[in-house]
Amino acid sequence: MGEQERVPTRLWGGRFESGPAEALARLSVSVQFDWRLAPYDLLASRAHARVLHHAGLLTDSEHGRLQTALDALDAACADGSFRPTAADEDVHTALERGLLERAGALGGKLRAGRSRNDQIATDLRLYLRDHARRIASRVAELQTALMSQAEQHTDTPVPGMTHMQHAQPVVFGHQLLAHAQALARDLSRLRDWDKRAAVSPLGSGALSGSSLPLDPSAVAAELGFDRAAENSMDAVSDRDFAAEFCFVAALLGVHLSRLGEEVVLWSSQEFGWVELDDAYATGSSIMPQKKNPDVAELARGKAGRLIGDLTALLTTLKGLPLTYNRDLQEDKEPVFDAADTLLLVLPAMAGLISTMQIRAERLAQGASGGFALATDLAELLVRRGVPFREAHEVVGHLVVWCHVNDCDLPDVSDADLAKVSPHLTPDIREVLSVPGALAARKAHGGTAPEQVASQLAALRAVVEEDAAWAAVR
Repeated sequence: MGEQERVPTRLWGGRFESGPAEALARLSVSVQFDWRLAPYDLLASRAHARVLHHAGLLTDSEHGRLQTALDALDAACADGSFRPTAADEDVHTALERGLLERAGALGGKLRAGRSRNDQIATDLRLYLRDHARRIASRVAELQTALMSQAEQHTDTPVPGMTHMQHAQPVVFGHQLLAHAQALARDLSRLRDWDKRAAVSPLGSGALSGSSLPLDPSAVAAELGFDRAAENSMDAVSDRDFAAEFCFVAALLGVHLSRLGEEVVLWSSQEFGWVELDDAYATGSSIMPQKKNPDVAELARGKAGRLIGDLTALLTTLKGLPLTYNRDLQEDKEPVFDAADTLLLVLPAMAGLISTMQIRAERLAQGASGGFALATDLAELLVRRGVPFREAHEVVGHLVVWCHVNDCDLPDVSDADLAKVSPHLTPDIREVLSVPGALAARKAHGGTAPEQVASQLAALRAVVEEDAAWAAVR
């Protein structure tokens, strides 16, 4: 530590006769959270060194020595032998100190043609593009868990609900795949976001580019970006990519929360649809019998955190004049937190879903409850020429009759059916069965077992493609 502190660490100061006040230094320091950008900053530094070399600003020998020093610094950061100190203002300051320690005054040449403004914009894009793929891999794992469970229940009936009331019977695999479809849209958004994030700010300098003969397009290509930024002022001030990442993360968090809420309900005594594996549930400190769905509840709770990250960042960005302002120091913690939160929640949810035991008999018992076959009866009358408005009224009256007489639709006698409406002939019972109702919903996207199997096959192809994208770093 003492050896490191002999090297000046500030990247500015020539204009100033004294150092910053302690209060300012404490307010300005960000290395405690932006240090995680070190691998990406070093990656960009290697590319920048090559551009300086091609521009004739570094000799062959200088370039070789710089690259060797950067490699050594990267290894020291990875194994923990080089760490930031309390005197380092940010990740850039710490890494320049490390480079000066390894390359001497030559290390100072690397600063030519770049600013912390374009460095941090580049580093953050590199970090998020990398972590977007890590998140996508975890989402694909959760989708795979949902699909595996759905495959076992392509014909298991369950009460479908609206307003948390029994509505119509559906296949449980259909309901599981509904969650997987929402996650597929999240991955689609993440991949679409990546196209806009694949723009390199490096070479934009503080705000106006550089008079040095640099090649931003070459740097962009080396770092895996699609292109260099078109406008240097926009490049250093743009945080759309960070805000959009937080939006995708927040919406993904909302979808995880909805799945978590369903698991909480399914595992309750009142529902009893699923039994959670002991590895993904907790107990009570006072009630020995309890088995709590904490993973699902935490997934539900983390959604508020993710929404908060988005709100905080958007509020920070509102009203900032061009170009760089120190307010943008506040851009990193929300995106770091969003990425960390998702990478924490997603594996736990995948484990929860893949290990839960589904009580198929319990699901089937309630599939027709709450007069859930009423719509099928109304649609039968429509197929027989009765206007839907009238069919709706007829079946509604029949439900009232059943309520008064405490029975279900199939239990009504032929005589009583006729009393309710002449349209209710004895043969209407042909649609008053759950298997028949499910089989009838065979339109595209419906809950018929054959349709659910088709949805499953199509979704598997999408998930495989997304997983392949995520695997490319």
